Amino acid sequence: MFWCLVPAVALFGQVRPGMPGPVRDLLTKGDFDFLRGLTRDVLENARLYPEGGGVNHTKGVLIRPGGAYPSFWIRDYAMSLESGMIGREEQEHMLLLTASTQCDQTRITPGGSLIPYGAIADHIRPEDGLPIYYPGTYSYHDQGTKEWGKAPPYDDQFYFIHMAYWFVKGNPNTGLLQRVINGIKLIDRLEIAFSVPPSMEETGIVYTSDEFRGVDFGFRDAEQITGALCFPSVLKFQASRELVWLFEHLGNRKKAARYAAISRALRTAIPRLFMDNRGMLRASTGKSRQADVWSTALAVYLGLSAGKNGYDACQALAEAYKSGTLAYKGNIRHILTADDFNDSTAWEFSLAARNTYQNGAYWGTPTGWVCYAIAQADRDAAKKLAGEYIADLRSTDFRKGPGYGGPYECFYPPDYKQNPVYLTTVSCPYGVFREMIILPPESGN
Repeated sequence: MFWCLVPAVALFGQVRPGMPGPVRDLLTKGDFDFLRGLTRDVLENARLYPEGGGVNHTKGVLIRPGGAYPSFWIRDYAMSLESGMIGREEQEHMLLLTASTQCDQTRITPGGSLIPYGAIADHIRPEDGLPIYYPGTYSYHDQGTKEWGKAPPYDDQFYFIHMAYWFVKGNPNTGLLQRVINGIKLIDRLEIAFSVPPSMEETGIVYTSDEFRGVDFGFRDAEQITGALCFPSVLKFQASRELVWLFEHLGNRKKAARYAAISRALRTAIPRLFMDNRGMLRASTGKSRQADVWSTALAVYLGLSAGKNGYDACQALAEAYKSGTLAYKGNIRHILTADDFNDSTAWEFSLAARNTYQNGAYWGTPTGWVCYAIAQADRDAAKKLAGEYIADLRSTDFRKGPGYGGPYECFYPPDYKQNPVYLTTVSCPYGVFREMIILPPESGN
């Protein structure tokens, strides 16, 4: 039995101009119901409640990434919003907490890195609500050292905007955008955050340098990727479209037009700058400039890669899947095995060993984007990939008891596994599959 597809923009108001054709029946109803139940249980496992004498003293629910991660990570939470399982009070608390910890004064860390005015935290400590802007530490005072960049990751600013967009879209009459937080309205904070990642003047493309490197995306913060950066530029495209909607909601046509122009410029510049001869998008133009599976699939899903460019990207992913260079048990590499930099490393520069963690392990987080993209070129291949993803989740399901830890953050055969009961491994793909079918509202929404 299969459920009917309706346009995603009609269902949940997502801003995806120029989405490719519809994607039907990638999951059976039974598989979808299983994924929904597992996502709900993993999400509950990730919640930190403020009551009961626990470690959360922020006076509201926080959602951790799962696994061994003890804090509230902005990107993991924002990437889970499309699950539709996070209620209004929870969303409001985490949005306002993130806004209240936005950097209000540019400063240099003891390790010699910069925290710019307007930066959004990488993660926030639940025990005291202090922001940590850099990966690799839980210390407020010792954060910001060279191996994790000289500037905070560039993605969190755009995910902050996504948090606000998602909340206002579901709760349009709260007036939260005009709420003053530490002397600055939320809508103004969103604009400040949007301008933090360094960008090329002509195109708006996010970039970094060897001398003053920032992490492009926290799901590869152990890698060195420099030059013009694809993934945060794709996120900037999404954020610009969301700001268009937010300013239209406020009746500010001038600001809406400004961000619409930015989104158009990015839509033109991203494929022109990053696309290789297969249709894949490269991660960057400097170090680690290999074709990037995650950027390629997300660009298709957001409607950024459309027309011939989009089809070429979908075809390239479909061919890679069928050749065995893309996926394992329904989980996805950052880089095709055929595109590894050499026999010692997947990315050109990495803090992780080859075929571990972000340097060649397989991740479930992008599986939904990849299934969506492959389905535009080869529906049967996409359906097979989706089925393999669900089969692996069923076999490792943590609810079976001791000895089971799925969904894992990432893994590599035969024995490497990283962080059990990991949220975005299910919440992110579930959000994609959820948009493809007619569903009743989730509880709490």
